[in-house]
Amino acid sequence: MRKTTLALSLMLFGAMAQADVTVKDSWVRGTTPAQKATGAFFEITSSDAASLLSASSPVAGVVEIHTMKMEEGVMKMRAIPKLDLPAGKGVKLAPGGNHVMLMDLKQQLKKGDVVPITLKVEGKDKKVQTLEIKAEVRDLAAPATMDHGHKH
Repeated sequence: MRKTTLALSLMLFGAMAQADVTVKDSWVRGTTPAQKATGAFFEITSSDAASLLSASSPVAGVVEIHTMKMEEGVMKMRAIPKLDLPAGKGVKLAPGGNHVMLMDLKQQLKKGDVVPITLKVEGKDKKVQTLEIKAEVRDLAAPATMDHGHKH
């Protein structure tokens, strides 16, 4: 009986020690019928330091976490192995910046559709938790770049 109580206590403690991760404002840019890739965007916050390790979705054959960086005057997009989530700070995945790239799309994504996305987040304790989000598809004309505050 004591072993069972101890085991249950340890399991509960492990569950309680896991970071609280929240996602808000999730959306996906709509596509044309022939388009095979698009971006998913949201804000993710973890109560403790963590990392977004991966994403997957049944609408895409390949899903990667991407970053955009200016290199020698050219904006370049590339896959990254993980995205750091500082404790208590929202990290925005937005057009023109970090985002989830949905590639090898299996269907056209139309305004109003809902795309399920599974996120894997690793806490500082190396435990991985899974989050299921539903991202609404927005119009294909949704902004492609972020406003950097330039005034003309």
